[in-house]
Amino acid sequence: MAVTGDVLVLRALGLGDALTGVAALRGVRRAWPDRRLRLAGPAATGSWLRALGVVDEVLVTDGLSPLDWHGTGHVAVNLHGRGPQSHAALAATRPERLVAYATLEHADGPAWRADEHEVARWCRLVTAAGGPCDAADLRLPVAPDTTTAPGTVLLHPGAASGSRRWPADRWGAVARALVDAGHDVSLTGGPTERDLCATVVRHAARPVRVLAGTLDVPGLAAVVASARLVVCGDTGVAHVATAVGAPSVLLFGPTPPRWWGPAVDVDRHVVLWHGDPARPGDPHGTAVDAALAAITVDEVLAAAAPLLAAPVEPGRRAGLRVGP
Repeated sequence: MAVTGDVLVLRALGLGDALTGVAALRGVRRAWPDRRLRLAGPAATGSWLRALGVVDEVLVTDGLSPLDWHGTGHVAVNLHGRGPQSHAALAATRPERLVAYATLEHADGPAWRADEHEVARWCRLVTAAGGPCDAADLRLPVAPDTTTAPGTVLLHPGAASGSRRWPADRWGAVARALVDAGHDVSLTGGPTERDLCATVVRHAARPVRVLAGTLDVPGLAAVVASARLVVCGDTGVAHVATAVGAPSVLLFGPTPPRWWGPAVDVDRHVVLWHGDPARPGDPHGTAVDAALAAITVDEVLAAAAPLLAAPVEPGRRAGLRVGP
């Protein structure tokens, strides 16, 4: 099919945000199959999604900084936020059409719903524009890392904010129990989380492999795809596990799982949460959220046990059954 123009999609957010937007990106592809799909977003995640064929090109963008775009005749799609700032960033590129949620300045769009799952929210917008999509479109074809020991359990103790960071001593206790049960355990994290992982290892007092700071986004995804189980908080790695079909135990705190929990293959994921649905916490707070602090080591181990005992079913991993 000949390319007739561009569709510029803004989602200049973190790894987890990018992955919860994959289904909508596939809907954009269906709505405008003859246009080049350009993602305005971070380089690391964007280049990975380009390599996987989710997008065609990446316009490297940091948050809501002005878009370095000089094309004409394009369609602009706002998967970044409700507006008006994100709407204005795209409107400044002078698109022939802006697909976005309705605001006072942009009435041509569906109404924003505050209480809606992040995946469903953006699928609803794109479906209304002519690009059908749903949670099944989240899956990504990621090959497992061949250097990871079979049966490895990944623990990801970090999170962008303190309110979503379970205490390091509890991570250590989980690691210790898993090693004592005969499992290989590895810790993942970014470069700034090396010290946190070292603290977890000290609390574990067991041989644990530390991968913090050693993996780029494709490498992290491959390691997650090879894992027997992933245990992490409400962070980007949780969405990687969902995308590649890795079983997971997820520790939620300030944010209700109904907004950010797994949206597909829910039988493969156990979500632990002790929050009040009517009173969400602050996902950007500095102190550990009370709902997260209420999760015990024993709860995590109990949630992990049936997932570790279940047989690995051939073809269940996302990479083996991804639609267009």
